[in-house]
Amino acid sequence: MIPEFGHFSLILALGLSVALAILPALGVYRRDALLMQTGSSIATGLFVLLAFSFGCLVYSFTQDDFSVAYVANNSNSALPMHYKVSAVWGAHEGSFLLWTLIASGWTLAVAIFSRGLTFDMKARVLSVLGLLCAGFASFLLFTSNPFDRNLPFYPADGADLNPLLQDFGLIVHPPMLYMGYVGFAVPFALAIATLTTGRLDAAWARWSRPWTNAAWAFLTIGITLGSWWAYYELGWGGWWFWDAVENASFMPWLVGTALIHSLAASEKRGVFKSWTVLLAISTFSLSLLGAFLVRSGVLTSVHAFAVDPTRGVFILVFLILVIGGSLALYAWKASGIRSDAQFEWTSREAMVLINNLLLVVATASVLLGTLYPLLYEVMTDGKKISVGPPYFNRVFVPIVCLLFVAMAVSPFSRWRRTSGDILIRQHWPFLLATPIVISLVTYFVATGINFITIGVETLAVWILVLLARHWWQTGSIRSASQLGMMLAHTGIAVAILGVVVTTTYSEGRDVRMNPGDSIDLAGYEFIFEGVQKVRGPNYLADQATFNVTRDGEFVANLRPEKRVYSVGQNVMTEADMDPGLLRDVYVALGENVGENAWAVRIHVKPFVRWIWLGGLLVAVGGLVTLLDKRYRRIREVAGRPLVGTAA
Repeated sequence: MIPEFGHFSLILALGLSVALAILPALGVYRRDALLMQTGSSIATGLFVLLAFSFGCLVYSFTQDDFSVAYVANNSNSALPMHYKVSAVWGAHEGSFLLWTLIASGWTLAVAIFSRGLTFDMKARVLSVLGLLCAGFASFLLFTSNPFDRNLPFYPADGADLNPLLQDFGLIVHPPMLYMGYVGFAVPFALAIATLTTGRLDAAWARWSRPWTNAAWAFLTIGITLGSWWAYYELGWGGWWFWDAVENASFMPWLVGTALIHSLAASEKRGVFKSWTVLLAISTFSLSLLGAFLVRSGVLTSVHAFAVDPTRGVFILVFLILVIGGSLALYAWKASGIRSDAQFEWTSREAMVLINNLLLVVATASVLLGTLYPLLYEVMTDGKKISVGPPYFNRVFVPIVCLLFVAMAVSPFSRWRRTSGDILIRQHWPFLLATPIVISLVTYFVATGINFITIGVETLAVWILVLLARHWWQTGSIRSASQLGMMLAHTGIAVAILGVVVTTTYSEGRDVRMNPGDSIDLAGYEFIFEGVQKVRGPNYLADQATFNVTRDGEFVANLRPEKRVYSVGQNVMTEADMDPGLLRDVYVALGENVGENAWAVRIHVKPFVRWIWLGGLLVAVGGLVTLLDKRYRRIREVAGRPLVGTAA
């Protein structure tokens, strides 16, 4: 009966989401304060119902209820308990239920933490969010119901969870990613609600900023965790492959970054108001596009869910309605939005504009590379073409290098006007000294000098030095927003250093080894001591032992595995590594290629951990901004409230 309770709760949630979409909007239309205020109660009920439905699905997994088709297809009685729980979002139906639950959670958060908004503005925002929740709940019930039964006949045991997903990284990665994806629905709803009023001012931007920062921070965490998981779980030793589904999460992050900066300019100076609304719409639209790419079946990826075309058509129609409708509203209303603020091309406004344009162009390059193979296949009747890392590296990297220059200069420029002499005096000593120092360090530490690498490293160190100099000169941080900005920019610089150093100076080899063989790589000696059988909770593995030394000194014992999962007979590579702040020593066991010989992949990757350390610093910076006291209330701008009567 528990699955039936979950199904019934999902039906009720659909009804409440429709009520949330209609009743507050009807209250605005009729100027009925009672109807406007129903949104908070409905949002609470919606979240409770979806949480109960999600709990019913979790219970079905933990109790091995294989009469539920989704449980039978994605779990097994031998699966460890923590993976039974994470299996709830390990495939399409359950992951979209989690998506819908998170959407209702953001909706409830808006209902609770929006006391500074007027009744009518809050009602408009909740109505938009209710409409989105109604679409998500409809998709679940009509195309992707996780509570469908196998009755009257069902398997005695399940088909098991995809072995790729039986890992800690996949326990935490999807929820964080969805928190970011769906979180951008809040600034989207604010943008739509504000467009319907026909007025945008600094109060709107100030209220939007914390929601945008929170969603962006969660998405940053999700992307960082995904990169980390791919590095150690897939056995290839890389941290980013420009996979189409990776790109699907990266694109809203890029436009969301532009939105954060544009909102700051709109709040401070009242500029780019129309552009900022368009960015809010575009960010959430790209999140929905990511959902379509992952769930439509048009992509083949370790990240994608293989689903039937009906689901893809539903999402495509929903995508067209949401994006098309919001852009139509924007085209109708945005022409009346004007800004009288003026600025010079050395001002911070100009730097924000350059930042925005570069981020949008970078996003467009990723979007083109992601969609072009799909369009080519449609236009050529099934012929396939791939767009891989060479395209993205040649197009995307130069754009972001220009972006890093703007990022280094922007925090130290001033609103409205910045003297060119001041900018030059601030930057030229560091810009001159940094490449010289880096070149000398590279010459003595690395095997050779790569001028492109030195150039990018110079940009990263330039950013770090300027941030440190600013801290030294001011001796204090004026606000949580400023601290968050400095942490985020520091994180970007740290990640840049990690990317450049590990890409340029990593060493790796694929070799054939017998027990007793040794290989030297990057100053380390790897001695293959042999393979033994080990048994896990639901798999049997060949576990190799490698003794790693450097200059005769012990470094680590690494034990990579080749696992065979008993239920589906799936074969998985489980790499092992000795992590460090300055380098990773990485070994993956391949196939048996002889009586005792094995294929082995060995890497020594300097500074690779800096990539994820930088990502976490960026996310922490985004979350720290939420502590800014300015975001706890909406103030009056130019002596008048935002809309209507204050709540």
